[in-house]
Amino acid sequence: MDIDSVRTAASDEAAERRREQRGWYFYDWACSVYSTSVLTVFLGPYLTSVAKHAADADGYVHPLGVPVRAGSFFAYSVSLSVIVAVLVMPLVGAAADRSGRKKPLLGAAAYVGAAATTGMFFLGGDRYLLGGALLIVANAAQSVAMMLYNSYLPQIAPPEERDAVSSRGWAFGYAAGSLVLVVNLVLYLAHDSFGVSESMAVRICLASAGLWWGGFTLVPLLRLRDRPAAARETTARTERAARTAPGLRQLVATVRDMRRHPLTLAFLLAYLIYNDGIQTVISQASVYGSEELGLSQSTLIGAVLLVQVLAVAGALGMGALARTYGAKRTILGSLAAWTLTLGAGYFLPAGAPIGFFLLASAIGLVLGGSQALSRSLFSHLVPPGKEAEYFSAYEMSDRGMSWLGPLLFGVTYQLTGSYRDAIISLVIFFVVGFLLLARVPVRRAIGDAGNPVPERI
Repeated sequence: MDIDSVRTAASDEAAERRREQRGWYFYDWACSVYSTSVLTVFLGPYLTSVAKHAADADGYVHPLGVPVRAGSFFAYSVSLSVIVAVLVMPLVGAAADRSGRKKPLLGAAAYVGAAATTGMFFLGGDRYLLGGALLIVANAAQSVAMMLYNSYLPQIAPPEERDAVSSRGWAFGYAAGSLVLVVNLVLYLAHDSFGVSESMAVRICLASAGLWWGGFTLVPLLRLRDRPAAARETTARTERAARTAPGLRQLVATVRDMRRHPLTLAFLLAYLIYNDGIQTVISQASVYGSEELGLSQSTLIGAVLLVQVLAVAGALGMGALARTYGAKRTILGSLAAWTLTLGAGYFLPAGAPIGFFLLASAIGLVLGGSQALSRSLFSHLVPPGKEAEYFSAYEMSDRGMSWLGPLLFGVTYQLTGSYRDAIISLVIFFVVGFLLLARVPVRRAIGDAGNPVPERI
């Protein structure tokens, strides 16, 4: 083969890779509206109101005969969805790696989640059980689909491109979340002008997120491609578990395999801890703003939108920093920024929306980059041929194991009666995560996993 032919083949390969990467970005564009409009803004308050409408005189609903306070129904549904996801993700991840057919599984998970979200349009009256069931299905399906989506990263981007590709994916997601949230808020705040009730406006917002999710999922399904399954080293025990073990036993088999790569486990532990802090700040910031700072609901919604918009710039900006300083150093810098942000939040005066917006701006600028670079760094630590299986453990760290932060936040508030003390207590997650990540020799970890070591990491 002459030089021109080699160059042409390399050019064609690069063009095909870029095309596949652009398709991959669009799954983040498709599904992020679920996290933003459905989980973060609209579903919690609305499903709680539906449950309260169905409650008895003492304020309880009785799903399957179990007495549950109406105000706790949404939280319990989210928790149950996490349990379902934890049971399903290892099975799907192992099946995807063994068969090499990730795309059909991604499509199935995405469309199950999109259909359940679209079905939320029918949550009128006292249909709280329908709402809980749809939430459990949608949330679990979203976790499974994201695990499969993330596992494509090592296959569509060579090591030197992964930080940038991962960052662009997060940026696409935050951009879509911002766009749809703006449209939803216009409908919600001006529902009278559109001739619909507040309840109908919320139901339209929920269903529109499902339609958006399903519609734009077509792009990655058309552009991503399956790869032949890589040869895998398996013991008789792990092969037997893969064939017969449901849920938790498959997870145990995955973790047992990961013990052969202790540095990958060390990174995952660091990520689990600092990500627990990130997820707790995201979930509790509105409580802090409303209860401690006395801010209005419109201010809090505006802050959520600001975070979404700035997270686009943050993800792209931190991706650029990673090209100069490496992903590990950039993540460590973001953890230091998280710590300073929480410290500043502790001293925010009550009734000062400007200060809260500045806090939201700081969160937005580090949020997307922290998550994007953590994903790309982990992708270097995954042994070839086990991408989906290992990313199921990563996704559970991201979604299924973030319980210690809310527990610490709640216990601190219970003991002190101060949300300021509760928010500052979360610093421990960023400090411990920083120290653990700093101790991980990522170059050696990448080599031990059997992957090429990038020039800058």
